[in-house]
Amino acid sequence: MSDIAAMLGGTAWTTVFFIIGLSIIIFVHEYGHYIVGRWSGIHAEVFSLGFGPILFSRTDKRGTRWQVAAIPFGGYVKFLGDADASSVRQVDVAGLSETEKRHTMAGAPLWARAATVFAGPLANFILAFVLYAGLLLMTGVIREEPTVGKLHALPLAGDSLHEGDVILGIEGVPTPDWDSFSIAKEASKAKATVEYTVRRDGSEVSVTGPHPNAVVVGQVALRSAALDAGIQAGDVILRAGGQDILAFDQLVTIVKTSKGAPVPLTVWRDGKTFELSLTPRLQIAPENGTGELTERYLIGLISGLPFEPGTRTPGAWEMVTGAAWTIESMTVSMFSGLNRMIKGMISTCGFSGAIAIAETMGDAARIGIESFLTVLAGLSLGIGIMNLFPIPVLDGGHLMFHAYEAVARRKPSPRVLNILMAAGFSLVIFLMLFALSRDLVCG
Repeated sequence: MSDIAAMLGGTAWTTVFFIIGLSIIIFVHEYGHYIVGRWSGIHAEVFSLGFGPILFSRTDKRGTRWQVAAIPFGGYVKFLGDADASSVRQVDVAGLSETEKRHTMAGAPLWARAATVFAGPLANFILAFVLYAGLLLMTGVIREEPTVGKLHALPLAGDSLHEGDVILGIEGVPTPDWDSFSIAKEASKAKATVEYTVRRDGSEVSVTGPHPNAVVVGQVALRSAALDAGIQAGDVILRAGGQDILAFDQLVTIVKTSKGAPVPLTVWRDGKTFELSLTPRLQIAPENGTGELTERYLIGLISGLPFEPGTRTPGAWEMVTGAAWTIESMTVSMFSGLNRMIKGMISTCGFSGAIAIAETMGDAARIGIESFLTVLAGLSLGIGIMNLFPIPVLDGGHLMFHAYEAVARRKPSPRVLNILMAAGFSLVIFLMLFALSRDLVCG
């Protein structure tokens, strides 16, 4: 009974945070359409968060009905003159005056219609940017000099690193920055402790501390075997596959050579050890060093240091450039993965549907607010990009129609629009069902 209750509780948790996250993204997207349409002189009759039976509604002083509907997987803004939520088919507006027609989507100038359509994905990009910038402010920027922040509890006596120490060298190799720190830690032999040269209280001292390659869990990946097993950041892996391990690279090799077979682990946490057996999952992940997406067997552990790197509060410009860089790298990664999938270089298991997205958001919420906001930012970015694909029924398809109108100086014929909209709708449904099948097949 307890297992069933835990499963039901986990499902409820996942569902709640999936709906919360999706609702935020949908609201922001539709609000982008609404506010730019309003600024452009196009009147919104309905702003709906969700589809189906209306749970709550209120009409504002401008005559727009704001409503929350029972099915949370979407939303729409219905502008004056729209026959439906697509803003493509129009009701008969022959009885309207020229002033009233100007407030419809069909009667607005081309620039106003195009701006209103583009504003939805743009709002998603803005949300992602704000979240990434805010996360930088929350977490801080790692100091340029290798500096010891919060120390992790480790199964070693006499740990002599102190919070605030600036690491000047490892085993005699200078470490003026994090790049040289990484080189020095990889060059030092795998053993329990190493000699550090640190600057402490204005003085340079030598101390013995845990090896920087100690098998400390820095992060636990979402939707991973490690997260399902309850492994936490800060845990130390003492044994893997029946072998004592001193460096994270050893764990990586053991998991890789397992080829999907269960890997027994001995884990240390706060002075206690416990045994686990994790079954690696074939997943698509960036290859270390190259960043290329490849398929590998993973258990979901990301290496950490024996301490949290020291951080500082970022400046405004650092927040802007950092958020922009994150969006750029995420976008490149998305298109790289899609390209490799289409070419058959990686499996289609990286194509996530509603189930995978819901599980990811639920797992992220369990880890903490930072993890949840990171996933929310990535999903908002992804939805913004997806909506710009030139598929009828999506915003990109609408923009494609507007581009045709700008060049041909006339709108596409209603018959052509109906055919393209039906084809686009069928394609979107197919992609949704395909993604759902990947969730079920790939797990």
